[in-house]
Amino acid sequence: MWSKITRTLLAYRLFWVGAMVLLTAVMAYLGTRIQLSYQIARVLPLSDSTQYQYERFKQRFGADGTLMVVGWQDNRWFDLPVYQSWYDMNEKVRKLSGVKEAMSITRLYTIEKQDTSWAIRPLTGKRPDTQAEVDSLKNQVLSLPFYEGLLYNPKSHATLMAISFDEKKLNSRDRIAIVETIRQYGKEFSEKHNIRIHYSGLPSIRTEVMKKVSGEMKLFMALAALVTGLMVWLMFRSFRIVWISLTVVIMGVSVCIGTLAAFGYEITLLTGMLPPLLIVIGVPNCIFLVNKYHEELAAHGDKQRALEVMIRQIGLSALLANVTTAIGFGVFYFTNSRLLMEFGVVAAICVLAVYVICMIMVPIILSYLPVPSDSGGHTLSESRWRGLLNRVDFLVHNRRKLIYVTITVITIISSLGLLMVRVEGYVVDDLPKNDPVYEDLRFVEQQFKGALPLEIMIDTGKPKGVFADAGRVLYKVRALERLMDDYPEFSKPSSLVDVIRFGYQAYRGGDPKYFVLPPAMELKKLAEDSPLGTGNNQSSLAKSLMDSTQQTIRVSYQMADIGSIRLQKTMNSLRPRIDSLFAGTPYKVSLTGHSLVFLKSNDYLLGNLYESLVIAILLIALVGMVLFRSIPIIILSKLPCLIPLVVTAGIMGYTDIAFKPSTILIFSIAFGLASDGTVYFLTSYRRQLTFGLEPPAAITGAIHETGISLIYTALVLAGGFVVFAASSFGGTAALGILVATTVLMACLTNLVLLPALLLSLKRYRV
Repeated sequence: MWSKITRTLLAYRLFWVGAMVLLTAVMAYLGTRIQLSYQIARVLPLSDSTQYQYERFKQRFGADGTLMVVGWQDNRWFDLPVYQSWYDMNEKVRKLSGVKEAMSITRLYTIEKQDTSWAIRPLTGKRPDTQAEVDSLKNQVLSLPFYEGLLYNPKSHATLMAISFDEKKLNSRDRIAIVETIRQYGKEFSEKHNIRIHYSGLPSIRTEVMKKVSGEMKLFMALAALVTGLMVWLMFRSFRIVWISLTVVIMGVSVCIGTLAAFGYEITLLTGMLPPLLIVIGVPNCIFLVNKYHEELAAHGDKQRALEVMIRQIGLSALLANVTTAIGFGVFYFTNSRLLMEFGVVAAICVLAVYVICMIMVPIILSYLPVPSDSGGHTLSESRWRGLLNRVDFLVHNRRKLIYVTITVITIISSLGLLMVRVEGYVVDDLPKNDPVYEDLRFVEQQFKGALPLEIMIDTGKPKGVFADAGRVLYKVRALERLMDDYPEFSKPSSLVDVIRFGYQAYRGGDPKYFVLPPAMELKKLAEDSPLGTGNNQSSLAKSLMDSTQQTIRVSYQMADIGSIRLQKTMNSLRPRIDSLFAGTPYKVSLTGHSLVFLKSNDYLLGNLYESLVIAILLIALVGMVLFRSIPIIILSKLPCLIPLVVTAGIMGYTDIAFKPSTILIFSIAFGLASDGTVYFLTSYRRQLTFGLEPPAAITGAIHETGISLIYTALVLAGGFVVFAASSFGGTAALGILVATTVLMACLTNLVLLPALLLSLKRYRV
């Protein structure tokens, strides 16, 4: 079959080149339509109970996580120049298209009782012109406990501007322009008064993350091409080979971006890694082909014959190797997570596409180029590589016990490290501690308890149930808020209960001591007469805190990014107490919001990624069984692929790198790449046996035939993945370093442990 493929390929060279160029052009054109993802990636399936509750919440109240906060800490809140600048900024932000409202100490609302009517009006009617006006406003602001802990912290002199976004603008590219404009206004305020401004909340965090993703994708493509190109040149000292390799992978990158666009996918933190990944993964195909071509030229000097042997001998093993790599990515499809499914499907398709491009373009380009003057023997004849392979061959044949003992000790030590690995994730833990996004989030957590949304829904079970039964549910909600005060992780709540307390304070003349939930009779009067209850003049604030049927009420909290472990412990403590509080009532209480969806998503991803790794191992073993007849050899040949994963996990334990979605990806990817070397070595070993050699001689032949290519491939892969260490995302940087470590370890086990195992099992034939 491969001989026929070779003849067809070389006989119709122009046709195949034209087809590849056309494919690249079409996919590059499609790639011009690719867009960044501006929405929060949904990890959980819609059938998941947590996701179902979250979708139910959004249907009733709209999306959470639409609030951006701009904060600062200084005791000059009510100095006239500072107050005026903050007032001006608030007004400019409020008028931006896509901003629903902006509230701060310069724009607060108060409730007034006027004879038989009520009025909700801005506390500040106009921009103050004198310090006396500001002092008067100060007294009014500090007399409103409703806003304390939400927009200002009098103890630490910190204050916030809370900016709510239109949901459509929030989930579009317009968000970036809006956030940048707000930041520019903040910069002007900061420079004018020498006050440091902090920006946080999900709109701000998401914007900064996507800007980094966009910039890093371009950076990593350039770095991956530069590093792999440089390493190929150092290995072959030939710019022609560098040009061939980069041509192939650039065509592959075009196919990748075009595939993303054709499937309607967008660039996320994961899919943004695909182009540089393909550059790194695609180059080893070229190395194996070119090495074999040069080896054949050195043997007989016949270019046509060298090309035919190159395709025939490397084609099948390269196909199997790329299939194993594709499986390492493709198993993410089984996670049922849209985010990972998109990444896995496109990666698997593109790995195989790069293989096809490589098998077509490399032989054709080589067929047009003249035979190298040194027959390509420069790298293959270097004594240091031959000497190294001779020492490897000696160890395999004469020191197998030493190999087994050494590998066993390394595995045991690594296993101890594996037991130390934490399973924990944070919303922003992929960012370094000195990143402004991280520092700003910590500021909001320290001053206002956090900026990540947690929502509690209380369903009364009947329309107008919120104010039924003398407002019984409202008193339960107040008890719930007092219960939540026991947990320092949560901010001051926003709920209809607090709005009613605010109204009752106004009803009793504005005295702060009446910022309480009124008795049942007065509560009924407030509900009937004021814009806070059931009347036709119901305020937008009240409407935002209960659904249109007045059946369900929400209690909104912001919370700190405390990590999945602590959050789980908090929920395990909180949920029984809430259930106990509402026991014996008809009310159904649901906890939801982005914070809980993140917690469940973290656990869901980890569980499914463990499963995907098992599936990858089984599928890759199945691929091996299709090619090789011996089940014992297939099973034991997985050890050189699995041991590097254990070593990598051990390193994670000793260096305190936690298991989280961004790092657990490492293992499926690395296992697929590690299996490549196993496939290449086993196919070479089997080929040596078909020449009539005995297993010891066949092992020696396989070591010398594949050894240099395996080393070069490992170096290129490691060098290519190390470029991800430049990422500002901790998970991406860890992925790069740990995959590089795994690949180098796999090269060692495939060259030393695998042949030793084959010799120990020489009675079994492959």
